Amino acid sequence: MKLSARNQFAGTVKKIVEGAVNSEVVIELAPGLEITAVVTKSSVERLGLREGASAIAVIKASNVMVGVE
Repeated sequence: MKLSARNQFAGTVKKIVEGAVNSEVVIELAPGLEITAVVTKSSVERLGLREGASAIAVIKASNVMVGVE
């Protein structure tokens, strides 16, 4: 798979929380380091995502928000 997005993080699907329309997919990149994505339920099914499977988180954004207390 070739993509123009440079921010690609390989990991393992740790948890999937299914909703009526969208699902939360937690990918563990390294021990204690996780990234969460919200994707459609149909995308989870189409991609065959399941806990323990390998997956790549791809981030393509023109804006990043940063906040502090």
